[in-house]
Amino acid sequence: MTASAYLPFLIQALLAAGITGVIVGASHLFGQRAKHTRIKDSAYECGIAGDGLVHTRFSVKFYLTALLFMLFDLEVVILVPWTFIYREFLHNDIAILGPILFFIGVLVLGLVYEIKKGALEWEK
Repeated sequence: MTASAYLPFLIQALLAAGITGVIVGASHLFGQRAKHTRIKDSAYECGIAGDGLVHTRFSVKFYLTALLFMLFDLEVVILVPWTFIYREFLHNDIAILGPILFFIGVLVLGLVYEIKKGALEWEK
């Protein structure tokens, strides 16, 4: 492969770094500059001062839901590119349907397991 094959990746990486730098710089320049005051150290919720504890404890269900979200978000990250290259694999006589169906099957089994264990029931 030539160096020009990596040019799109390099452009994307530079754009991502540049946008990140602009956002962090703008936040630093235009953000709240007060010293450590009660207002700055408090949690911000729609412009209304918080009443309760700032560091409340989250339920285990919250973390379980977050992990399940990450699991199925990963599924989307894998399935979307697969849909774009599926025709190319068929054109080159490469069997790709079996492995992707296995992947989806494992995820479905995991979801069925979670449902049977009651992990998605908030009322417990």
